Amino acid sequence: MDLGIDGKIALVTGADSGIGWHTARVLLAEGATVVVSDQDPDRLDEAAERLRGETPNGDLHAFAADITDLEALAKLREQVTGAVGQIDILVQSAGITGAQGKFHEIDDDGWVQTIDVDLLGPVRLVRTFLPDLRRGGWGRLVFVASEDAVQPYDDELPYCAAKAGILALAKGLSRSYADEGLLVNAVSPAFIHTPMTDAMMDKRADERGTDRDEAIDSFLAEERPYMELGRRGEPDEVAAVIAFLCSAQASFVNGSNYRVDSGSVATI
Repeated sequence: MDLGIDGKIALVTGADSGIGWHTARVLLAEGATVVVSDQDPDRLDEAAERLRGETPNGDLHAFAADITDLEALAKLREQVTGAVGQIDILVQSAGITGAQGKFHEIDDDGWVQTIDVDLLGPVRLVRTFLPDLRRGGWGRLVFVASEDAVQPYDDELPYCAAKAGILALAKGLSRSYADEGLLVNAVSPAFIHTPMTDAMMDKRADERGTDRDEAIDSFLAEERPYMELGRRGEPDEVAAVIAFLCSAQASFVNGSNYRVDSGSVATI
């Protein structure tokens, strides 16, 4: 399928690994000019080199920025505009697991940090780049949310609350700017093979005295029983859905939340 984004300019945050990195790779392969961004400059440069190795003909640029820092975001927009012009596509994939534990174990600092990165960070990012996305009568904005947004788990409630906020933000934005050609959607993955879930499983393995594979198997059996495929998802399986939502083919999709979760959410 031709996604119809050849020559479009895309910014992908959280792109030094995982879902963001794979999304950037797909968009590059489809002919988009892609800017990748993440917080750590060294890791971002390494990620960009891997992308260039896989898509040697792609037009790729990399600029580090912290999405919680308004000054850093203003600088990022200046860098992007100077290098490639105004963006047509924004994929917001940056985020953290945040504070974990039962509700009574998480203090204000844990809540504030998680909400600041996972909800207010995307708010600041979109506010910064919204003028670009509103121009020209064609734009795509895709948020990476989570199954946790609609099926919260009691050991990571700050993350769940932030991701629920992302779905509300996406839906609200989809009603504000569709008449200008800007389509806004969200994708909600569940238990994807990323560095974030690697760290979660390593912690689980340490606590149980097992290895990562056994930790994954027990997690699926005990915590995610509705993931019918019985495995972690791969980031390119999520990236494929994101890329579709960024495309000309998704011209009648707006305000939607696409679950890429192996059936993990236990409702229709």
